[in-house]
Parts: sequence; structure tokens; C-alpha cells
Amino acid sequence: MAPTFFFLFFASHLLFSISVQSSSMESVPDLQNTMYTDVDAFPCVRLLNLSGTIGCSNPGRDKVVAPIVRFENVDDVSEPSAILVSLDEFPTLFNRLSADSSFASKVGGVLVESVIDPQKKLNGFSPDQKFPQAEFASYHNISYEWNPSGSGIMWKSYGFPVFLLTESGTKTLQEFVLKSENKKKAYTSNVAEFDLVMQTMKSGTHDSDSCLREGTCLPLGGYSVWSSLPPINSSSLKPSKPIILTVASMDSASFFRDKSLGADSPISGLIALLAAADALSRLDGLSDFSKQLVFVVFTGEAWGYLGSRRFLVELDEHSDAVHGLDHSLIEKVLEIGSVGKGLSQGAKSFFAHAEGDPSATNQIMVALKHAQESLLSEDIRIASASVSNPGIPPSSLMTFLNKNPGISGVVLEDFDSSFVNKFYHSHLDDLSNVNSSAVVAAASLVARTLYILASETNDVQNSTLAAINVNVSLVEQLMDCLLDCDPGLSCELVKKYISPASTCASNYVGVILDEPSSTPYPGYINDVPRFIWNFLADITSTPKENNSSGCQKGCSGSDEVCIRAETDGKGVCALSTTRYVPAYSTRLKFESGVWSVLPPNSSDNMGVVDPVWTESNWNTIGMRVYTVQVAAYDRVILFGGIALTILAYLAIAVTRTSVAKAMKRD
Repeated sequence: MAPTFFFLFFASHLLFSISVQSSSMESVPDLQNTMYTDVDAFPCVRLLNLSGTIGCSNPGRDKVVAPIVRFENVDDVSEPSAILVSLDEFPTLFNRLSADSSFASKVGGVLVESVIDPQKKLNGFSPDQKFPQAEFASYHNISYEWNPSGSGIMWKSYGFPVFLLTESGTKTLQEFVLKSENKKKAYTSNVAEFDLVMQTMKSGTHDSDSCLREGTCLPLGGYSVWSSLPPINSSSLKPSKPIILTVASMDSASFFRDKSLGADSPISGLIALLAAADALSRLDGLSDFSKQLVFVVFTGEAWGYLGSRRFLVELDEHSDAVHGLDHSLIEKVLEIGSVGKGLSQGAKSFFAHAEGDPSATNQIMVALKHAQESLLSEDIRIASASVSNPGIPPSSLMTFLNKNPGISGVVLEDFDSSFVNKFYHSHLDDLSNVNSSAVVAAASLVARTLYILASETNDVQNSTLAAINVNVSLVEQLMDCLLDCDPGLSCELVKKYISPASTCASNYVGVILDEPSSTPYPGYINDVPRFIWNFLADITSTPKENNSSGCQKGCSGSDEVCIRAETDGKGVCALSTTRYVPAYSTRLKFESGVWSVLPPNSSDNMGVVDPVWTESNWNTIGMRVYTVQVAAYDRVILFGGIALTILAYLAIAVTRTSVAKAMKRD
């Protein structure tokens, strides 16, 4: 009876265990959640150009499953593994990957922790080149190092997935690995499963030309924004005024697609432009200026100056997107570059990099000096860049100079001969890398300089300039909205104009989703350009006599635009010259729903060297971790189960025989 009692006890205990588990797992998803842990992370994705690929992807068509190994232990493994690396060791890992092919064969994927060890602060990390986009330079010395921290790793191709863990993802993975290390079970292995399958890898389309033909990728691009102050009256018979063009960029780049904040480079310059435009918009008598102020915010500049190059093409073609502008009327260009680190020993210091006709650039320099003198109480300094520099630093002005060498311009930066931003085009160029007082100082300098240039009066009194004041609160709001996730794009300023699709701003250029247009569908435009368009349209607008009605049926005048339409579904019509301009490669053509690559035009120097960047399509991107049993242990369990089955059968047979004999005796 003992075996029978033991069997009944074991069966009842098993049924109890099953009932307990079933109460906590009521569906297949419950079971999956118990087995797998999804990890939040930012991916490095596959990008293509006319000559090949860069970025990251699974090597084939299937998910990658690899055991997790810490970077310091990777030399001890013999199979491709998912390397867990700290942020401060990330540059070391990728430098080693480039130099050691045998080491690279051990990498099945990379997981980068986002939390920096306070004891190991990075002195600098830039995945871009030492001379970013040197092929587009307007001079011959392209070996110059504007970006000393540059490693160039973001321009290489990697046949394995790479993810930057979020703070929560870092914590999740560290706890997962630590828990498994404490258990020290030799028969289990902790693995990461990567789903980073790019369509271009599945279809074998490994360059922009082939992937566009097969429809497995889309061109990098988006929409730039321009606005005039005051609005341009397109029906006026008066001759058009010469244009003072003020330029900034809204897009950045990074090794990780959705972690491209670009706080100092270039968003500090964008914020300074918006704040300067706001300060000037509150002045009276703008229509009396002898020059026309035009503000342009380009996108796609980090990927071959897509925005500025397309802008000039649209001007040549006199398209609707630039109606009211004329290329021949652009007299001077003032570009606001990186200004968020223009703080040295308590003083706000900036450098003017000039190029073009000396008399015209000298006028800009004189205006900058005059503006500086009016701001002496705020300890702002402006100096000409060193004459030993080979030319202007990487900037949109290069596009204008390549198009028209006779044009004159100045790029305002927070550096002289090399970047002071040690995290250029890195995910570490975040809010902590900029100073709001430096941005306010740059905006003040630009606003007063533009007033001097536009009024074309040499004797503008400092008392007049004193009335031009930048809204410090606006600058701080813009920094919180565009460079932080709390509040991020859910801030009151942004939600006043648009309904953002996400909370955290990503300043990655994105892709063109449909036929380029001067009146694009809002759903195809990223949050940041939509906000900039509405903001500029609002502050540069001229009040209307009757402005009570919404614009559901459109605006009556050709010079009117509808602002804030997203917030209440109605919007308000305003007299403003604010337009979207498509930003994509000048070597691309969209026809009948298909993109095609145009042959190079020898008269377009930048078009000849244009890589024509595209981004691979994908189905899903994600990663998760879980524990698996090693194959050897599975075989032991299998053979053990078979042996146990045989023994159980023999035990049952012996028991039945014994019971039968006992019953006969009774």
C-alpha cells in the first residue's frame, strides 16, 4: 500500500501546484510574460547610400538569439554573444571591433547601458567624423579636424544588432543578469533575443538605388520651415526688398536613430533663432525696414545638407513652397550654429566665421560688434574666427557658397578652431550639455544685429537697441520642451500649437512618406517642424481686423495661413508668410508613387558627391531577454525521462503482480 499512498500524495501535490499556477496565469500572454522580459531600448538601424550601407541590422532574415556576456568577460566565450557594455566602455568596444576581426566574430549583438558610472566620466564621445561631411566643404583642406573627438563609428556597417538601453531598460537587464549570476546554475543560459530584421537585408537590396527600386527603403528627409518678418505682400506692386536670411538647423544625428537630441549642435542655435524672431516681432515699424528679414530652419542638414540644397532648388524653380522669395535678392546670410556652450569664465563668448565678399561680411561684423556694445552690461563677447582656419566650419552656409560663391555670410558659433562640444552627433549631447544663459546671449546678439542690418542705419542708438529684449522664460521653455522628456513635447508651449505624437522629441530627420508638397499632410510631418511652423506663423503674423472665425473652410486671403488647427480642430487664420519646404536629396525624383535616382549633374558640385541617404524599412523592432536550458542539460532530461518511464512501467508491473497474488491469497 505504500507505493499507492506515495502516488496519491504526489498526484494531489501536483494538482495543487497546477491550480495555484493557473490562478496566476490565465492566458498565453500571462505565460509569455512569465517567461520573457521585454527591454526598452533605442536601436541603431540600417541606412543606405549609393555605395553601400551603414548602421546595424540582424545578419539575416531571422531573429538573433545570443547568450548575454559582460564586456570584460567576452574574451572567454567561443560563440557569438550579446555583449553588455557600460556607456564609458562603448567607444573602446567599437574601436576594438574595427581593429580586431577575430574579436568581432564573437559579437552577436551589443547592449549599451545608458547610466554613466560617476567614477568614470566620459571626456568626450562623438561617433561622427573629425571633419563632418567634408565632401561638401567649400574649400580643399578637408583633412582639417573640426571635431577632434570624432571616431567615425556611425558611418560604418555592422552585421549585428546594437541597442542603447533606456534607464529603465538598463535597470531591468542588470537585475536580470545579476539574478542569474547569483543562481550560478550551470545548466541554464541567459540570452537576448534581437528583432532587428531590415527589409533591405531580406531582399538583398544593399544600396539606395536598388532598395528604392524594390520599395524596401525610403529617402531620408522631411520639411524645413521658413517665415518672413514682417509678412511679404505677394500682391504688392512695390519692388521687393533685399533679404537678410537668418538660418538654423533642426535635425541632428546619432549612432542611435531615436536618440538624436543634438542639444548644442544644432538645437541651441534653433532656440536662439526662435527667441530672436520673437524679440523682433514685438517691435513696431518693422515694415519700414529697408531690408526684408527671413528666417529659415532647415532639416536634413546632418545628412548631406538636404534642407538647404533643396531650398535653393525650389528657389531656382520658383515653386509654391518659396513663393515670395527670390534667390537674387538674398544679400546676406547669418547662420546660428552651436551656441549652447558659449560660456567661458562667466562671459558669454562667441565666434563669427565669415566667408564671401569682405565688404558685406564686414557689415555683418560691424553690426555684431555694435550689438555686443549695446549688451556690455551682460558681458557678451564676439570675436572673428582665427584666420588660420581653412574656412567656415560644417554649416548650411557651405550650400549657399557652393551654389553662389559671390554670396556673403557669417556663421555664429561657440567655438573658434574646433568644436567645444565633445559629444557632437552623440546621444550624450543632451540638455546637460548646454547653458541657457549662453543661448539667451546668442539670441540677444542676433536680434539686435538683425535690427541693425535690416534698418541699414549706421547710427542706431543703443537706447533703441535696448528695447530689443529676448524673453528668457521662452528660451527656458523651449529647452525643456525640445531637449527633455519632462515635460518634453507635452509642455504647454508646444500643446498651444500642436497635438504632439510623442512626449520625447527626436531630432532625427526621418523619412519622406509621400509625394513632397508645399502643403503636406500634417500626419506626414514630424512634431518639431510642425511646432516650429505654427510658432513662427504666429509670432510673425500681422493681426487681422476680424479674427474671430476659425479656418475649417480655409482662409480667404492668399497671404493667410491657418495656425493652431491641431489643438481645437478649428485654428485661426493669420496674415503670415510661413511655409513648409520639402527637404530631400536633389538627386531624387518622385513620380507615379515611386522614387528614382537621377544621374549627377556636373554643374551641381554638391549633387555629384551626394550619397543619397535612405533608411531601410522594417516590420518590428524590439528585444527581450529570457533564460534557456543548455542543450546538454536538455539531453540529460530526455534520457532521464525515458529511464524514469521505464522504471515506472516496471514498478507498476511489479506492483500489479504483487497485488494480484495478495488478492488470491485473501
